[in-house]
Amino acid sequence: MTETFFGEFDLASLTLWLFYGFFALLIIYIQRENMREGYPLEDDDGNVSANQGLFPVPDDKTFKLSHGRGDVTVPSGQNPERSDIAVRKTAAGNGFPFEPTGDPMIDGVGPASWAPRRDVPELDGKGHPKIIPMAATEHFHVSAGRDPRGLPVQAGDLEIVGSIVDMWIDEPEQLVRYLEIKLDPEWGEGTRLVPMTLCRIKSDRVKIHSIFGKHFNTVPKTASQRQVTLLEEDKISAYYAGGKLYASQDRLEPQL
Repeated sequence: MTETFFGEFDLASLTLWLFYGFFALLIIYIQRENMREGYPLEDDDGNVSANQGLFPVPDDKTFKLSHGRGDVTVPSGQNPERSDIAVRKTAAGNGFPFEPTGDPMIDGVGPASWAPRRDVPELDGKGHPKIIPMAATEHFHVSAGRDPRGLPVQAGDLEIVGSIVDMWIDEPEQLVRYLEIKLDPEWGEGTRLVPMTLCRIKSDRVKIHSIFGKHFNTVPKTASQRQVTLLEEDKISAYYAGGKLYASQDRLEPQL
């Protein structure tokens, strides 16, 4: 024999084309896996969109949740859409903004929007609630910085609405997620949580710029004094964030 089997065959070229094919299939697979939530696409009226994109929606896949929380099947098992969204269209075509029809902070629309997450607390690896008040554990204490407990709370309109009575910590991450405010009687009753990232701790007060004194009584509450659920977290964070735009009429105007 004067020729080998691969004598006239470009093995390097075959390897390169196999890589191209594999990479193309990988992109398609990753894109389809990315379509397990929020698909099939809908238009502004909630109808199935005519343009679903280049790739088809993937087949159902069932995920078994840890700690006995059941199963989740996607993409068909999507969370139900909120049916109480108090907004209206500003134009007939798709893509135009919506405007609130009521109090957007209470209704949870626009920047104050929240998603219908599960009304259960987030758990750590051992099945315990991740976020707990510091008063419920003896394993944590403030080792550095200003302890905000006992400080008055100043709203965005400079009103003193109450005082900090506790800190809610993410136990596995070992950081503070929320501060707990006890409201003064003139501003409401009971306690409310505020995300730590929206607080400014000063030497003599805790400042919360996003909302005003009159808004604290309608901050979403927690059902338990010892844990906060995923749904409650979304509603609380959305309320304060919405105040960045909706707390005052002046904030709705363009800022230079």
